[in-house]
Amino acid sequence: MPSNQQILLDNRPEGEASVSNFKLVTTQTPALQDGQVLVRHHYLSLDPYMRGRMNDSKSYAQPQPLGEVMIGGTVGEVVESRHPKFAVGDKVVGMGGWQEYSVVDANQPGAVRKVDTTHVPLSHYLGAVGMPGVTAWYGLVKIIEPKAGETMVVSAAAGAVGSAFGALAKARGCRVVGIAGGKDKCDYVVKELGFDACVDYKEHKDAISLSKALKQACPNGIDGYFENVGGMVLDAVLLRMNAFGRIAVCGMIAGYDGQPLPLANPALILVSRLKVQGFIVSEHMEIWPEALKELGTLVGTGKLRPRESVAQGIAAAPEAFLGLLKGKNFGKQLVKLI
Repeated sequence: MPSNQQILLDNRPEGEASVSNFKLVTTQTPALQDGQVLVRHHYLSLDPYMRGRMNDSKSYAQPQPLGEVMIGGTVGEVVESRHPKFAVGDKVVGMGGWQEYSVVDANQPGAVRKVDTTHVPLSHYLGAVGMPGVTAWYGLVKIIEPKAGETMVVSAAAGAVGSAFGALAKARGCRVVGIAGGKDKCDYVVKELGFDACVDYKEHKDAISLSKALKQACPNGIDGYFENVGGMVLDAVLLRMNAFGRIAVCGMIAGYDGQPLPLANPALILVSRLKVQGFIVSEHMEIWPEALKELGTLVGTGKLRPRESVAQGIAAAPEAFLGLLKGKNFGKQLVKLI
């Protein structure tokens, strides 16, 4: 059996996360039992939710245990199988974690899923046609429930979730406005992803200034907002929400270091009769097939052209992850392992 490099969570961050929170180890992969498959990972996924799991605090999911392989999505290839439905060479997606190989119980529902790479590149199953894409789909379709002609806004618009949200909203006849950090990202959001406008939050020192920019980009107000960031950005958007607007809350990356994120004007939720709903996409597995079908079609037909930031080798994962939390990535952040 091959030796396997793994990254463990060694200690919990105090405030900002750092490389010293992680530890790289080498282990031997165990021999397979009946019903198991050995997957060699080609790519591992880095996602903002992982930062919350590093904390030992009350959240929607159990904290990442210390001394264990960091949680995370993976795509790869079956290199050994003791399960009748999986053959050597099958391309699969699963939650293999920050390691080069994983041993998976293929009888466990949802533990590993075969994917077709004919029209969709393997790496996209961790982004646009994977968990981030389905996240965008659920927030838009099930919570915001857009109507043609409405204005949709998404924060972190150049990222994996934001880019999918834009394509899905455009497909429903909406005006779509992104919020992103830096001119390059805003140019990408408009010119490559086809958003109608994008506001650079880095040009604004406070919520009032950002809100004025949003007013220009959204002359008819905002009907639906997909929240990835929180903080000043949410304060700015709330000032522009139309009556009976809907907000899908997916992430609050501005607060991942443990600082509270006070809301400047919560009365606007009442004044504008807003629906504000948080969600966790893994709690809605029943919608995944429908969402993945639409997302796969958007990628396959070129209507969604997702970008990827790719770090090389397992040892690069911690630095790439910390960069993601600071917005250094461009599109979906991956680590290439082969």
